[in-house]
Amino acid sequence: MTEDDPTNPEQQPPQRGSMRFQDPGSTTPREPTLAEQRARRRAIAEEREREAAEQQARQEAERKAETRRKVLIGSGVTVGLVGLVAGWYLVAAPDEVTAVCTDADGTVVGNEDYCDEDYVRSQGGYVGTGGFLFLPIPGGGYQQYRYNYGGTGTPGSQVSGGTYTKPANANISTRSGKTVQRGGFGISGGSFGKSGGS
Repeated sequence: MTEDDPTNPEQQPPQRGSMRFQDPGSTTPREPTLAEQRARRRAIAEEREREAAEQQARQEAERKAETRRKVLIGSGVTVGLVGLVAGWYLVAAPDEVTAVCTDADGTVVGNEDYCDEDYVRSQGGYVGTGGFLFLPIPGGGYQQYRYNYGGTGTPGSQVSGGTYTKPANANISTRSGKTVQRGGFGISGGSFGKSGGS
């Protein structure tokens, strides 16, 4: 049995308020207490809930942004389509033009048949260039006739206004209602039925 040696530090009791240091390599960590385990589980659960809420908020924001984008694109397409259709109607809608039969000097004639190609041919005449129709006259020779488009005047007077160039994309008819040309989209100055010179 060894005697107590008051000078030996291993045999002395620890002093109050003193600290012992542990060697981290050889010391095993203590198990967390039940309260610490619960706190850790609660913190992990709260973190997962927060991440799930953030993910849901991001997905909702992306869904709203996609819906907004589709609405804007749809609105743009609708507005563009309406504009295109309106423009097409403006371009495609034919003008209504009245054709007035005149002689070579621009005098309005009372008989519209003089500017009708079928009538002129049936009388031995012919259709020339520049819209002139040549109708034979008694005693020899030919009288020239052609339509004025959009002009006005009474038989025997000079035509006022208009043009001798047949307008494309126009519904052209005579004062008596005979159709010279039907206009419309895709029809470039073609004639339907009886027509005069262009």
